[in-house]
Amino acid sequence: MFGLWRTFSSVLFYLTLAVGLGGLLGNGLVLWHLGFHIRKGPFSVYVLHLAAADFLFLGCQVGFSVVQAALGSRDSLYFAVTFVGFSVGLWLLAAFSAERCLSHIFPTCYQRHRPRHTSGIVCGLIWALTLPAVLLPAHACGLLRTSASPLTCLRYHAASVTWLLSLVCVAGVAGLVLFVWVGCCSQRPRPRFFGIALGSVLLLLFCGLPLVFYWSLRPFLNFLLPVFLPLATLLACVHGSAKPLIHFMAGRQPGKRQPLWAVLQRSLGEEAQLEAGGLALPMGLL
Repeated sequence: MFGLWRTFSSVLFYLTLAVGLGGLLGNGLVLWHLGFHIRKGPFSVYVLHLAAADFLFLGCQVGFSVVQAALGSRDSLYFAVTFVGFSVGLWLLAAFSAERCLSHIFPTCYQRHRPRHTSGIVCGLIWALTLPAVLLPAHACGLLRTSASPLTCLRYHAASVTWLLSLVCVAGVAGLVLFVWVGCCSQRPRPRFFGIALGSVLLLLFCGLPLVFYWSLRPFLNFLLPVFLPLATLLACVHGSAKPLIHFMAGRQPGKRQPLWAVLQRSLGEEAQLEAGGLALPMGLL
């Protein structure tokens, strides 16, 4: 039985490492092309920061996995640090899904009343607020190589779990509303970004949610289901690595070979700015 468990753990470890390396490559390409080859639209800013958050999470996960394999021990500090990148991505996905939903349901009102730099400000606030939202509970609960304070840990952890589950609900509800609106209520053609928004929410629910559950119930799951963390980590790496593939599938045209920046630009939808002319179609067409 012990040998079977070691084999299973090794398989999960190498699968996680392979998925993480592939995700680093995919998100690195997205960062390169969105950062240097495509002019920023309101939603490409979210995609750029999402790729950065996933790159951070996957990079920390791969790096700590290699260190763990070399040292032969698991440190709770690794999980706390990698969870920062995952949490930033979760918050960004919730904001991205909510804005996508509003822009399609109320296009005229959204275009008229949305401040110009909303995406950049929201992304900056998310990065700034996620660090204390994750590291304060981790510090109070002894995950950062510090002594745990039970009462403080309970208070911070309850607030952190409530915050994370709220973000999952926002992303899930926004995706559901968009799905119902496009499928049943809207008379306009299905937008190209519809597949990206729906695919991202489904990835979150099936691949990202287990890691949220582990953060919420870590002591119990460590005791009752030791295999839960490796499985949740693998699924979280799939969650972070599959988004560039979703963008590629949404933006590609069968039978045509195009540069990656053009595929990404098309996948972002009508608001993506044209590289050659520097123009953007009106957001009211979303």
